[in-house]
Amino acid sequence: MATWFWILIVIVVVLIALAAAMAAKRRRTMMLRERFGPEYDRTVGAREGQRAAEADLRGRERERARLDIKPLSEAARVRYTGEWRAIQQNFVDQPEEATSAGYDLVNQVMAERGYPMRDFDARADLVSVDHPAVVENYRVAHAIHDQARQHRATTEDLREALLRYRSLFEELLRPGDHEAVPAGQAVPEPRRPASDPALSDRPVSDRPVSDRPVGDRPVSDGPVSGRPARSQAATDVEASDDSY
Repeated sequence: MATWFWILIVIVVVLIALAAAMAAKRRRTMMLRERFGPEYDRTVGAREGQRAAEADLRGRERERARLDIKPLSEAARVRYTGEWRAIQQNFVDQPEEATSAGYDLVNQVMAERGYPMRDFDARADLVSVDHPAVVENYRVAHAIHDQARQHRATTEDLREALLRYRSLFEELLRPGDHEAVPAGQAVPEPRRPASDPALSDRPVSDRPVSDRPVGDRPVSDGPVSGRPARSQAATDVEASDDSY
């Protein structure tokens, strides 16, 4: 055969291999997007490009696969549901203490299910594999909790944090692949002076940005005023609560 013919064969083989590699990459990207949802876009924005972000997400999947995460027993689900309802009732008179108790209870449930309770960022990464729709709620609630420990969060911020914690709590209580077990009624209004402008009953979306609770402003690991923007999952949690 002529040399040009062999060259043509090599070129065709290389093109086929490149096309197959690109198709495989697209499939991996599609699978990661479907699994992680908004967490995929968040990770791409936080990492140096799509390749690094996808490597990060695949690493989370491998770490999660090494863990033995077990559903709770029926007795544990009933017990924890009762404890959460008590926390929500206590919020009326002790919002800061109730929010802290919610944080502790979520961690207790995670530990019982088998999540390693090391640093928060690593724990949130693992949560993003199993519960990508609510992991941003978990991060924002944790940021508010940190501010509350310094007595720098308003009562409305604390209420928001408890609602966000509840979204993860209900996911963690799911009996296997079934629907989430309701954790209780809406977080009640705390006792407060009627003139307190920070706790206005106006819907959050109707308020000026400067008057909204801290959780509606950009958030980071620093002060509450720098936290990331609210996720759609958190909005859905609040939208499902008629008292909000």
